[in-house]
Amino acid sequence: MAAGSSSCSSMVLDEVKTPHVLAVDDSLADRKLIERLLTKSACKVTTAENGQRALELLGLIDGQHANNNRGSKVHMIITDYCMPGMTGYELLRKIKESSNLKEIPVVIMSSENVPTRIKKCLDEGAEEFMLKPLKQSDVKRLRCHMMQLGQPCNGRLCMG
Repeated sequence: MAAGSSSCSSMVLDEVKTPHVLAVDDSLADRKLIERLLTKSACKVTTAENGQRALELLGLIDGQHANNNRGSKVHMIITDYCMPGMTGYELLRKIKESSNLKEIPVVIMSSENVPTRIKKCLDEGAEEFMLKPLKQSDVKRLRCHMMQLGQPCNGRLCMG
């Protein structure tokens, strides 16, 4: 496969119109904020309180590939960096190691601006590293990453 091409060409038009985002954060307040911002940007949102629950929702449990046909496809994962049990970085690594999930864009968020942490996440395959709290302008910027899975970003969806 050529660099920059996508293995997700089977995405249907309806899914492109309503991107599905998995938001992972151990803080209920932060999950609610992310959910509200994404919903205002016409996204479908599923939330998870930790990395393990996110892997369950994605059908990736204990490193085993499970059938992930029971729910709608996730177009982006946005996760907090600092979480108990499994950090956002560890979640990112598990996703990028999975042949079924590695094409899904992952965005890491943190309230701490630590350059080495940011570089480590970006080097491991994160699409973006954003500082918390997220703002509506941040979410609009992310829509392009969601759309790139199914087709080239055409400007109409890149509102940020």
